[in-house]
Amino acid sequence: MRHRPFRDVLAEHRDAIGVIHFCRLQAVGESVAKPLAYYANNVGGMTSLLLGMHQAGLDNLIFSSSCTVYGQPDHLPVSENAPVQPAQSPYGNTKQICEEMMQDAVSAGLFKGVISLRYFNPVGADPSALIGELPLGVPNNLMPFITQTAVGLREELKVFGGDYATADGTAIRDYIHVSDLAAAHRVALERLINKQHVSPYELFNIGTGRGSSVLEVIQAFERVSGLRLPYRIVDRRPGDVEQVWADTTRANRVLGWTAERSLEDMAASAWKWERMRVERRE
Repeated sequence: MRHRPFRDVLAEHRDAIGVIHFCRLQAVGESVAKPLAYYANNVGGMTSLLLGMHQAGLDNLIFSSSCTVYGQPDHLPVSENAPVQPAQSPYGNTKQICEEMMQDAVSAGLFKGVISLRYFNPVGADPSALIGELPLGVPNNLMPFITQTAVGLREELKVFGGDYATADGTAIRDYIHVSDLAAAHRVALERLINKQHVSPYELFNIGTGRGSSVLEVIQAFERVSGLRLPYRIVDRRPGDVEQVWADTTRANRVLGWTAERSLEDMAASAWKWERMRVERRE
């Protein structure tokens, strides 16, 4: 399928009130192996989008950024005021570059309202189980690796690193349900449309404010599924940080948004999606 330039698409929708930018390659491990593909897609795509928006006279942009811009933070939980650390993966670096591009465009007066949402680790599926995560090939993200192992598509789950300086030795992340993440986009866009933003460029952490280890996620899945999951601890994966979770105070206070769903909710929705996907295929 031939891809159309952003400027052509935007020119056809001059009544649009804003853009939510989701399009990206987003696997840390893959980005280490395929850095040029990540720069071409993530940075090149952002350049095309910003040019197209400016030419179309569109001002409002919500960007899906990432907690990877923090690298391995010096203090946890990490707030938006924390310094951006050197990226530990090409994926994280593309997010840093894209944020810098948007800030430069705002400083030049090209856009009036840009909000960067720094995602932590989105997991789970829509409650309907009609929309969920379906990676190509072996999953790079934890939850689809878990669910594909549970349905027998993978022989075992690989846990990357068991020697981190954490309680159980596995890496810690702030996992957030995709439905909570979607709600954050809605309130952020409403903030721009209603001109409630206090500066042309704003950023917010979007997480739960709680860190969970890989083994804790596995255990949560086992509780909701009633299954025992075969897994094996292997070497650390290049580009992964040891632990990170969010200080969500700013998003809670300014956006009036709070993550509502538990780790068990995330695991249950992902498991429902995986089972229904297999049933539909059969």
